[in-house]
Amino acid sequence: MCGRFVLFTTGESLLDVTAAMLNDATVPIRAPHGTPPARYNIAPSTVIPIVRRSPDASETLLEPARWGLIPHWKRDLNGPPLFNARAETVATKPSFRHAYRHGRCVIPLDGYYEWHNKQPYYVRPADGGLLWAAGLWDTGMNQLSATMITTAAVEPLAWLHHRLPRFLSPQAIPWWLDGDDDLLHPAEESLVAGLVATPADPAVGNVRNDYPELLGEQIG
Repeated sequence: MCGRFVLFTTGESLLDVTAAMLNDATVPIRAPHGTPPARYNIAPSTVIPIVRRSPDASETLLEPARWGLIPHWKRDLNGPPLFNARAETVATKPSFRHAYRHGRCVIPLDGYYEWHNKQPYYVRPADGGLLWAAGLWDTGMNQLSATMITTAAVEPLAWLHHRLPRFLSPQAIPWWLDGDDDLLHPAEESLVAGLVATPADPAVGNVRNDYPELLGEQIG
């Protein structure tokens, strides 16, 4: 599960990193609406940036979207926000199956929070790069929204929580965006092995708190 995350890489820096990650000169990338500001405590219903193909697949778009999928058939915001989608059921569950077939996206993160024995931890790449989580988008209620795919956890992070965002390697990102159906298994252990988890400030539990010190004292 992922219910809080961090993204302080924004603006032109995020656009440049995304372009370098895709490394595809044949499909241009742009951010027509800019990117949301840096955030250190992103909660469901917050506006986040997502990476998706344009409707005609002629370009890649970095766009702001509500974190919490609104299926195209939904007419109100009743019910809990659909901020995570289980990989095991995403292809068949009514809330997600249309987006799974027609609305692939990738969600960039500098890191995310997870709780273990009531202690929050900040999980991030040891090399300081970005994480890229598989996601889905839809346009219910005439707004762009997204959810993050999760799978069973793998080592070395299985101790922290039994679920894990489905992180993608750079080479797998175009496959996911273009509809590859073979990426719903848990991420490779070699990819997860590059992550570190360090204690975060318990103040992260309050969504109104949003500042760098929430990340705690990072080591390495």
